[in-house]
Amino acid sequence: MRVPLIPLLLFLTVCLACDLYIWRAIGTRLRRPLSKKLQWVHIGVSLILYGVLITAMSLPRRSGSDQDLLDIMWMMFTFMSFYVPKTLFCIIDLCASVPKLWKRHRIGWLSRVGAVVGGLLLVSMWWGALGGRYSTQVREVNIYIPDLPAAFEGYTIAQFSDFHVGTYGQDTTYVSKVVDRLNALDADIIVFTGDIVNRHTEELLPFVGPLSRLSAHDGVYSILGNHDYGDYHEWPDAKAKEQNRTLLIDLNKEMGWRLLLNETEFLHRGNDSIALIGVENIGDPPFPIYGSLDTSYDGNLGDAVTKILLSHNPAHWTMDIEKNDDINIALTLAGHTHAMQIELLGLSPAVFRYPKWGGLYRSDSDPDKQLYVNIGLGTVAIPMRLGARPELTLFTLTSKNPKS
Repeated sequence: MRVPLIPLLLFLTVCLACDLYIWRAIGTRLRRPLSKKLQWVHIGVSLILYGVLITAMSLPRRSGSDQDLLDIMWMMFTFMSFYVPKTLFCIIDLCASVPKLWKRHRIGWLSRVGAVVGGLLLVSMWWGALGGRYSTQVREVNIYIPDLPAAFEGYTIAQFSDFHVGTYGQDTTYVSKVVDRLNALDADIIVFTGDIVNRHTEELLPFVGPLSRLSAHDGVYSILGNHDYGDYHEWPDAKAKEQNRTLLIDLNKEMGWRLLLNETEFLHRGNDSIALIGVENIGDPPFPIYGSLDTSYDGNLGDAVTKILLSHNPAHWTMDIEKNDDINIALTLAGHTHAMQIELLGLSPAVFRYPKWGGLYRSDSDPDKQLYVNIGLGTVAIPMRLGARPELTLFTLTSKNPKS
């Protein structure tokens, strides 16, 4: 995986400009000898951080070991945790200096606010890395399905997604806690909506034991996400990549999970049933398409059978299901977005890539078509969750209209 040159140069230019701005501000606003000492401290810390960044950029991403990937994640995060707050401080401080254009005094209190905000952001980012990414939340959601079979009234589904267990190395502590919380929900069924690993299946091996303890009345079902195909790893040949996929299928069986590979499983209650459809990954570019909705359901997708679809990427729902009158799928469960691991006051930068990035959505043309996007448990790229707490979702199906 190569970092695009132009964005990288722009990023480094901003970082260097911030360093120069802060160095100059220290020299002009503080008295000597304190200003000189702080300037040298700033230079020293900055050089260390650039060294960390250069080291991270020099390590192999696709061909490196799992430890290399973890090291890269933490080094990149360390650099960003200082330079995002630095950039924010510089922006606020520049605003404080605007009156100087009219030969007035700089707004000193605004500069101090910028310093405090930058410091709080630094602390918040490290909290998100050391505590926030383990602060699991359970969201309970009622799903209204008008034609729900009577025997499925009150049926419960627990969803989890995007675990990326390789990020935890060999430490099974958090995974075990998640398993305990999922089991405590006492759901009728548990579903996992993709991305169990980062790059290759062997990351899953230390966690097979804990994940095998997952239990639900009607079983545990899973699908594959874009990270589960080995596309982010360098393989010696196509056979090795296929063996990686075969191992993942085998481990799902070993854990007692029913992996749906473009397949449908019917869930039964007495004489009633609903269809649980699981597609392989279908998403927006540049993510490859492995799934086929037509192949997954042996029948007419527009028929009256109540259908629940597991599809990793919410873009699949937007592209192919939301406005398609020939497809009758009451509920689609997805993941993938992570809310970009940042959510503040219900807002996330993920909205610029995925308008449907987290929570429950309904089709404008057919409100009975619903999509739920789970923001996942794990982390990718940077080991931090700021506000976007790891999510478990418990759905309760009902035919009772909440508006009546």
